[in-house]
Amino acid sequence: MKLTFCGAAGQVTGSSFLFETGSTRFLVDCGLFQGSRTTRAQNYAAFAFNPKQLDFVILTHAHLDHSGLLPRLCAYGFSGPIYTTPATRDLLGVLLPDSAYLQEVEAERAARHGREFTAVYSLQDAHAALKLVRAVPYDVPFEPAPRMRVLLRDAGHILGSAIAEISIEEAHRTRKIVASGDLGQPGRPILRDPTPVTEADVLLLESTYGNRDHKPLDRTLDELVTALQRGFDRGVVLVPAFAVGRTQEFLYYLNQLTREGRLGELNVFLDSPMASEVMRITARHFELFDEEARRAAQLHASGRSAVRLSVTESVRDSMALNRLQSSAIIVAGSGMCDGGRIRHHLRHHLSNPRTTVIIIGYQAAGTLGRRLVDRAATVRIMGEDVPVRAEIVTLGGFSAHADQSALVAWARNFARPPANVYLVHGEPGSAAALGERLAKDLGWRTHLPGQGESVEI
Repeated sequence: MKLTFCGAAGQVTGSSFLFETGSTRFLVDCGLFQGSRTTRAQNYAAFAFNPKQLDFVILTHAHLDHSGLLPRLCAYGFSGPIYTTPATRDLLGVLLPDSAYLQEVEAERAARHGREFTAVYSLQDAHAALKLVRAVPYDVPFEPAPRMRVLLRDAGHILGSAIAEISIEEAHRTRKIVASGDLGQPGRPILRDPTPVTEADVLLLESTYGNRDHKPLDRTLDELVTALQRGFDRGVVLVPAFAVGRTQEFLYYLNQLTREGRLGELNVFLDSPMASEVMRITARHFELFDEEARRAAQLHASGRSAVRLSVTESVRDSMALNRLQSSAIIVAGSGMCDGGRIRHHLRHHLSNPRTTVIIIGYQAAGTLGRRLVDRAATVRIMGEDVPVRAEIVTLGGFSAHADQSALVAWARNFARPPANVYLVHGEPGSAAALGERLAKDLGWRTHLPGQGESVEI
């Protein structure tokens, strides 16, 4: 069996892993490369394989760094099934067309200003990919190819996220491959904890936060209360948030804090058509919530909430938010500030020292969000140099990714060390630190693959 790391090797983006066994070739994930201009350039490179020769794709979840190159894969001839969970299928119906639309808009804008920009794929390609999606519920085995059995387990990362367990019968033996996808932090609201896995011959384990632990949640909520109390009355509070997962969790905490009396009445504007659609999809998959989230949803539905939530759909209404001077929280995408409506709000408000920007998610190297976290004095937004005078608050406890201790705790469930452990989806320092911790605590031997590296298993 041959394994090629086509993405998310030494970086937190572009997840894509090619398996070749006998006459069967398949991918686990096919993600968009996000971040700096150099990183994004990888989206235009030729695939390391012939898409026409792929038999199928197993998709762990809907985030674009795992799913966002599926339309390009189809544009280059892939026509096999894409297996994923029902919730992920529904989310893809929003995320992939939106990604294509934004690229086409950017291409038109670039042409008007004499710049060069080529969309990675078209809206037509996105819809072609959606036609190939086959939904399989958690814990229901299926056989995508002869002598192959797959189970999707709950990863607890975002709605519909999965751990892929793949059993392959080859040369009179069965080998088990486990691809963790992105694992969620246990004990968090809304979603269930990641499912324990007890055995694997080959393990692909994410390492996004492999070098550190998150702040305790109670401390993070204390910091959020302080930031909102200070920023709400004196100016506008901007919250860049991922439409899938982070927005819903942030609104959950705002409701919790107002119910506890730690915050007064809040005016919250959700300026993301995608996020509002994701909220509707989330409501359709209520069975995936944990008990705490179900109780909170029932309270909100009954009207017993001090959070006044307004959803901004049109561009005109979004522009009108710029007239707000104080007592408003604007939650908008994208989470790393490199797209979506948050860029317009940042361009308008960053130069105002009365503005507060609250960063609640991971910011990849090269993104606008990362430059804000790194305290850049000036940032460039849509061709304009904008001085950063706003207060930037980074809250590290809201991550949807498991931290180092949680990753090691999940790994402890294995009855014996997997023969081959590959640490992926992490910057080199994070992956190396997790490897050292796994060696020290569990006696595991791990490997940090390079981009494009192939290994024989």
